[in-house]
Amino acid sequence: MPELPEITVISKQMNKVISNKQISEIEAKQPKNLNIPNREFIKTAIGKTIERVTSKGKWIIITLQPRYYMLINLGMGGDLLYFKKGKKLPDKYHFKLTFNDDSGFTAFFWWFGHIHLVKEDKLSEHKATNKLGIQPTDQKFTLKIFKSSLTKKKSRIKNFLLDQKNIAGIGNVYVQDILFRSKLHPNRKIPTLREEEIENLYDAIKYTLNRSIKLRGLAYEKDFFGEKGKFSSQEFLVGYKEGKPCPKCKTLIEKIKTGSTSTYICPECQRLL
Repeated sequence: MPELPEITVISKQMNKVISNKQISEIEAKQPKNLNIPNREFIKTAIGKTIERVTSKGKWIIITLQPRYYMLINLGMGGDLLYFKKGKKLPDKYHFKLTFNDDSGFTAFFWWFGHIHLVKEDKLSEHKATNKLGIQPTDQKFTLKIFKSSLTKKKSRIKNFLLDQKNIAGIGNVYVQDILFRSKLHPNRKIPTLREEEIENLYDAIKYTLNRSIKLRGLAYEKDFFGEKGKFSSQEFLVGYKEGKPCPKCKTLIEKIKTGSTSTYICPECQRLL
């Protein structure tokens, strides 16, 4: 599943190559991916121009002129791929958008994804994005803000990090090493965290996500141009390395169940106090 680093990479690439282009044609093969009826979606979007492309959490935000947003979420996984005029398209796709210069992009969802069209003055009512928490790569994500977000919270720290209403963009892939770098067991309750541990957690969030962005995302995810990222299995410290020695203390890494998800931990470095 693409998380904040992959979405950040794709959105920046999109912003460079499709800004100022005008939408001339749309093919939507799976109406369930859309938030409004197929015909209405196509009629509304055609003729509009891409102003810019940004992202928040796991959502790509395309600002259209006049006065609309196209919001894309790849769900459990998918490919969002750019094509130039005359280039062979992917064999399978659920959505295709073409510009007036015959370039465009396709979207293929491995399981289920979303492509929503929202009026500018209705964006604050879009349920999937209006409650997203702060993005950890945002300049506003300061240590003070992070500490404040933990105030009065009593949940387990992993649950907190994965809740998109708290922080937008962290998923079960990157949370593994974020917790390891912080020396925190995923089931630690937030009220038990010491000041130093919170500071280490903040630093681990920033470092892990920015490291992946620098490497253009996970090695099994494609960017907007179909190239895979460089964040390979070698980059992970404990994530997905069950039975291998901890890089710090050599204790064997374990895979444990944490609610509805699994977590890879070093039982020595990440003790449940």
